[in-house]
Amino acid sequence: MKTNSLKFKVQSSKLRVLHLRHYFQTALSCFLFLVSCFCLSSCGGSEDETIAPKPRAYFRLNFPEKKYIVYDSVCPFTFERPTYSQMDRDRNVDAEPCWLNVNFPSFNGTLHLSYKVVNNNIQQYLEDTYTLASKHQIKASGIEEKLIRRDSSHVYGLIYEIEGNAASAMQFYLTDSTKHFIRGALYFNEVPNIDSIAPVLAFIKKDIFHMINTFEWKDDNVSRKK
Repeated sequence: MKTNSLKFKVQSSKLRVLHLRHYFQTALSCFLFLVSCFCLSSCGGSEDETIAPKPRAYFRLNFPEKKYIVYDSVCPFTFERPTYSQMDRDRNVDAEPCWLNVNFPSFNGTLHLSYKVVNNNIQQYLEDTYTLASKHQIKASGIEEKLIRRDSSHVYGLIYEIEGNAASAMQFYLTDSTKHFIRGALYFNEVPNIDSIAPVLAFIKKDIFHMINTFEWKDDNVSRKK
């Protein structure tokens, strides 16, 4: 009898130990669950709050006041350029005498101007200009064409506004259809990113439109004065 009683006591003690261990494990699990819920609710905020990455920010630019001066040289044309631009001749080996660069140092951009004399070959110049503008369609999201027609100055042409991350954002040509032809192409000296250059592009486009609107052929001015 004593042996059976002793075995019963030992078994009862083991059961109490198991119950206590189970109790503490359950309590610890509940405690950890409550702590995790509290942490999640504190970090998550309200149910309507959405966590999203912040958009990439760009430096704010201070644009200069728009003022223009007349560009006049030995070339057979004149136009008004912005005072914050710089003029120089194209240094390329294949450059011709009246190939010019309108540089915008503050904006790291350049408007390249290429002048050609028309000698019954204007159709070839028009096709070349279209081909050069079309090459940017691979990266462009679209190309908008704007017609130029100033009968009083015999200035006719077309503007190509190239949208998207193309290397050249704007190109154009001007001609009198009989003697003169000039092509313009705007490039920025950096990796194309329309999001970063959009404000600068909008600013310089106004300058290019002003240059086109004030563009004159010299020989046409002489003939009209006579």
